[in-house]
Amino acid sequence: MASINSSRLVASVILALLTCGLLYVLLWPVGIEPLAWDAPANPGLVDPFATNDRLRKARAIDLGEHSGPEDVAGGPDGYLYASTDAGTIIRFRPQGRDLSVFSEPGGRPLGLEFDLRGNLLVANSHFGLQMIRPDGSVTTLLSEVAGRKIVAANDLAVATDGKIYFTESSSKFDTEGPDSTYQASRLDILEHGGHGRVFEFDPASGEVRTLMQGLNYANGVAISSDQQFLLVVETAHYRVWRYWLRGAKAGERELILQNLPGFPDNINNGLNERFWIGLIAPRNSLLDAVSEFPIARKMILRLPRAMQPDAVPSSHVIAVNGDGQVLMNLQDRSASFPSLTGVYETRRYLFLSSLFGNRIGRLDKNDLVSSL
Repeated sequence: MASINSSRLVASVILALLTCGLLYVLLWPVGIEPLAWDAPANPGLVDPFATNDRLRKARAIDLGEHSGPEDVAGGPDGYLYASTDAGTIIRFRPQGRDLSVFSEPGGRPLGLEFDLRGNLLVANSHFGLQMIRPDGSVTTLLSEVAGRKIVAANDLAVATDGKIYFTESSSKFDTEGPDSTYQASRLDILEHGGHGRVFEFDPASGEVRTLMQGLNYANGVAISSDQQFLLVVETAHYRVWRYWLRGAKAGERELILQNLPGFPDNINNGLNERFWIGLIAPRNSLLDAVSEFPIARKMILRLPRAMQPDAVPSSHVIAVNGDGQVLMNLQDRSASFPSLTGVYETRRYLFLSSLFGNRIGRLDKNDLVSSL
């Protein structure tokens, strides 16, 4: 009789634990309110994104103690500049020599661009838009819009007339805190609530205009060489928009590239009217499968962190023209440089930026199978 009672007790305890676990997965409060959406079927790595190893010959520039070189920009002094996760801007020669800390803007600097006066403009996810003069001194240009703090400035493009176009990836999920940028992006992607925006800022007048909103993790932005349009990356929807600044379509936007096989990140101007896009990670089949089920996405966030979907290491960048036609598709199946955010192109090299790690890839364009 005692053994029967003991077995019943054990069974009751197990049932109670299972019930508590089920209630936790179903009901425990989480910080997202997901919206249903219909993820397009992932075509995978097929033409024009067929698997290859054209990045395999990229060589590493060792950044030492500096990590998270999310964006790279070329300065008028011949140095390359990179943003880091420690809140610093480093600079180095294209061969990797003479590496030093150029400035310490703090926060998490992401997108970098130089203006025509040689000032480095920074999209800082914690502080908004910053300007760093050639002497390394930092000035905040814009920290709020309409009385509201810029929560997650991500990337920027500078027009020849001095206007700055920049993205706020999410107006909801703050990027301050440990592992902040990546964690905030995960939350925004899981929620899919359309919190991303694109702004136009005129430093001369202080005027700010909202050009696009309702984007699901607004990310990279670049301006065409003729200043006619912007290209804007919408990471969580696997697509790229063209927003017309001038001409008959001024103020209109149109999709030029969609259903990408990975999460697009930065977009940078290259040579010969190219735009380079980093695909930071392949798409996740589970996230696509539950896109129409908000409850399931909440349940995912309640799972132990190790059981939640995560970015899979990969090395993949593409180049497109202003119409979205894919011109180049460069990969490395061994993912020697994982989590690539973008490309900075010079006449001889492609420099590969990354969200993680302490290396920047440098690929000699002579090593590519076909000429750029």
